[in-house]
Formats: sequence, C-alpha cells, structure tokens
Amino acid sequence: MIVTLTPNPSVDRTIAFDLIRRGEVQRATSSRVDPGCKGINVSRALQANRTPTLAVLPAGGPEGHLLTELLRSADVPFQTVEIAGAARMNVAAVEPDGTTTKLNEPGPQMSAAEVSALFDAAITAADGADWLVACGSLPPGVPDSFYAELVLRCAAADLKVAIDTSGSPFPLAAVAHPQLIKPNHEELAELVGRPLPRFGDVVDAARRLVADGVETVVVSLGADGALGVDASGLVWAGATVDDPLSTVGAGDCLLAGFLHARVRGGDLEAAVREGVRWGAAAVRLPGSQVPAPADIAAVEVTSTNSPSSTASSPDAPHERTRRVSHHQRAGHPRPAWRRPPRGDPRARRAPGRIRSVHRPGRFPGRRPRP
Repeated sequence: MIVTLTPNPSVDRTIAFDLIRRGEVQRATSSRVDPGCKGINVSRALQANRTPTLAVLPAGGPEGHLLTELLRSADVPFQTVEIAGAARMNVAAVEPDGTTTKLNEPGPQMSAAEVSALFDAAITAADGADWLVACGSLPPGVPDSFYAELVLRCAAADLKVAIDTSGSPFPLAAVAHPQLIKPNHEELAELVGRPLPRFGDVVDAARRLVADGVETVVVSLGADGALGVDASGLVWAGATVDDPLSTVGAGDCLLAGFLHARVRGGDLEAAVREGVRWGAAAVRLPGSQVPAPADIAAVEVTSTNSPSSTASSPDAPHERTRRVSHHQRAGHPRPAWRRPPRGDPRARRAPGRIRSVHRPGRFPGRRPRP
C-alpha cells in the first residue's frame, strides 16, 4: 500500500489552445477537468495500474466537493479532513507542441487545528503501509516545517517517506532524512544552493544529498529523462516522445512508476526505468490524465549505470546541458521549435517560444529527434 498526502489539492482544468497570445481573446480547442496536485496524481496513476493506494487530503467548500466526486469517478480510494476553506482550482493552458502554462491558486487558509488533524490523519493512514508520499505545495497557514516534522514522526514509527515539493519546505524536509526525494533540475539546484549547468553537477549534487542522509534521490530532468542515485550507485534513464499532448502531472507519474517498481522488489535501475516509462506515457495523454498499462507498455526506455557525462571536467563539451524549462518534467520531448539566431526578426514573434536558455550538448544516451 502506498499512501499519499496532498496538503494543497486542487481541481485541475486543462485547456488546449492552438496558440496563446497574451492580451487577446483565446479560443480553446478542448478542455478537461481532473482531480489534481502531486500526491493525488501519484495515487491516480498507481490506482490505474493496480497498485494499492490511499489519498489523504483536506477538502472544503464546493470545490472540495467537486474534488471528491472526481476522485470517486476515478475509483481512487481517499480519506478527507474537512476544512472551512474551499479547495483551490488550477488552470493549465496547453499548446500543440506540449508547452504548458500553469496558473495555480495559493489554496485555502488552514487553521492550526486543521493542520494538526491532517498531520494525524496521514500518520494514522500510513500505519502498515509500504510508503507515505507527501507531495506538493503547502497552503496558507501550514508551517514550512510541516514535511520535516512528518519525516521525523514517520522515522519514529518506522515508516518510509517520499517527499516531492519545492521552495522553503524542501530543504527543511531533506535535512530530516526521508527515504526518498524527487526534485527536478531547478529544485535540486535550490536544495544545494548553486547552479547545476552540467550533468556532472547534477550527479554531484544528488550524491551530496545521499551522503548527507537521504536514502535515494530521483531527479527529473525534463526532456533529458531522470537520474537516480543511492548509496549503491547511480542510473540514468530516458525516453523519446514524438507526439506530446500535455506535460501536466508527468513528473508525478514518474514518481508513481518509481514507487510501483520499488514495492515490487525492483532495484534502483528498474525503478528509474519504470518511472521514466510512466512519465513519458503521461506526456502522450491530454490534460493531467494518467497512463494505463497499455500506455506505459508502448514506451521504449534506455538506461545506463555509467553515463559518460559524470566526468567532473568543466571543459568536457558533452557535459554542457540546457536548462530545463519550468513546465517540463521527466520524459518530455524537446519542443520542436528552436529560437532563431540573434537579430532574426522572427525571434520576437515565433509561436511556441521557449524562454529558457538552451545550451549545446545533450544528456547521456539521449537519441536525436528525427
């Protein structure tokens, strides 16, 4: 059993557009509504692939009622803690090349009593479970130390904990030594307090966190796959997706796939490969829809235990990597459009423009796009 805790769940509306132009009326081509946020997405993906799970979450207001109805429709087992505030509603705008723009509400203000009730509900639900997975942002009223305190309480109860969050709660949770953390490229840089422009830097940062007491670090690297590091070594895995539809929730599916493999006895390589397979399958689906077994089986994954770019020399050209866009998650394809050369008049009006900096070189094992 894998129990997930989502302190700040949402109703996710994903709207597809041919092209988004700021300041103009937008005509959508389609839309869908799903129960959302990281922990819920993990439970949805696990349930869709027949891994026992239970989602623990706060719920209040008409949005909270809609959220629970959506979970029932998806056959996801859940346990709610009633709160006075209304659950948030998030919007994701998706373009044909997979570019995703997310508009996230802050969430409801929670009282100290509600926070305590949610904390206790998660600990109680996780009794006897294989993992407690605590994911996502914290709503107003929840202290930044919430996840760290959860890790410490679970350690005392001999419960395994996985943390996937961002911002100031993440380093506090990491120093409490959870069994697993899943940052993306940017979140890992924030955790270690320095930029990570090369793959070797990413490896070194993950190894440092393991040396400091985190049992396993899984880093989602957007189009460049994922890296897993523990005391036994490291593994990189990647997949090519030529037909992306939406990046929403793909990183959550990666985490679900990793844990799915772990509870079945898979080693680090098997778990990272499975996680990348689930994440890549999710990118091929609309909105935050999670992949079913048939979707996952269609994904081809490559992996290695000794990627060449783990060398520490700053002069090695194969170590130079592009920065991963905030909207990308593990298994996502590179957008087909590339920024025109400086001075080219198309640079300011080209559709699908990606604002992150693309550097020469690729992560190890990545196959070129046709």
